Amino acid sequence: MSLKLGVIGFSKGNGHPYSWSSIFNGYAADKMRDCSFPVIPQYLAEQKWPEAKIQGASVTHIWTQDYELSKHIADASLIQNVVRRPDELIGRVDAILLARDDAENHLEQASPFLKSGMPIYIDKPIALSLLDLEKLYALEQFPGQIFTCSALRYSNEMKLSPSDATSLGRVREIHAVTPKSWDRYIPHVIEPVLRILGEDDEIVHFDRSIGNASGGGLTVHWQSGVITRFIAVGELASSPLSIRVMGEKGWKDLFFTDAFSAFKAALQDFVHGIINRTVNSPPGFNRKVVELIEIGRKDVV
Repeated sequence: MSLKLGVIGFSKGNGHPYSWSSIFNGYAADKMRDCSFPVIPQYLAEQKWPEAKIQGASVTHIWTQDYELSKHIADASLIQNVVRRPDELIGRVDAILLARDDAENHLEQASPFLKSGMPIYIDKPIALSLLDLEKLYALEQFPGQIFTCSALRYSNEMKLSPSDATSLGRVREIHAVTPKSWDRYIPHVIEPVLRILGEDDEIVHFDRSIGNASGGGLTVHWQSGVITRFIAVGELASSPLSIRVMGEKGWKDLFFTDAFSAFKAALQDFVHGIINRTVNSPPGFNRKVVELIEIGRKDVV
């Protein structure tokens, strides 16, 4: 049986309703060219279709705040049904993709589906504070109902290979940089850095630095002795999304370039969790991510 998925929401600057849906359904190249995210048709065109599609699930319904936009996404991403209210998805689909990254709206958007017992993938950042995160988890009807991540958690490019680990020696510092804003983009580097550190490492102390209007920085000292520096350069500067890992014997730069593979791996893990009834987005890991986001925000004293 193929799972039926519903996509909800759209936030400025976030093309995930287009890209996520296409990874399940395939896409119409002529329609996708008209979307406002030129990188999406570019990396979709580099794949082999229909082999590139995720098997066992498809996006069958969509709702966004703009009905005409919903229809365009549906045409471009081969979605059969456009609905006028998000609650119309309840009972019509098996799970929800909340494809918007404005975390301040996640509780309102996700609540009806959580209360209905539907699995939901909530785009990063799931929340900007631990308090808001716990409000979401309080609505879970079963373990693993909420799935959330930055797809970079799944990016092979942002991991150290065994040979990398050997050549680096003991890791001493990790510097992670993302373009754009702290709130929306810093999870992209926090998550792979936490994977490098390991699940058991804990924060000892931290220092915040003031950046421009939307950027910022955070230095964290960990129990392992590793020092991590997280930087979001904001809207006034440009930078690749990258991580530099510095060890006793050498250093390694990690650059993110393959969005399609990372998105697909994350979406596939969401589907596997539904089918196998497993917790594939560990709450403990997600709490640590949100804790770092909250610590680094400018309005947190």
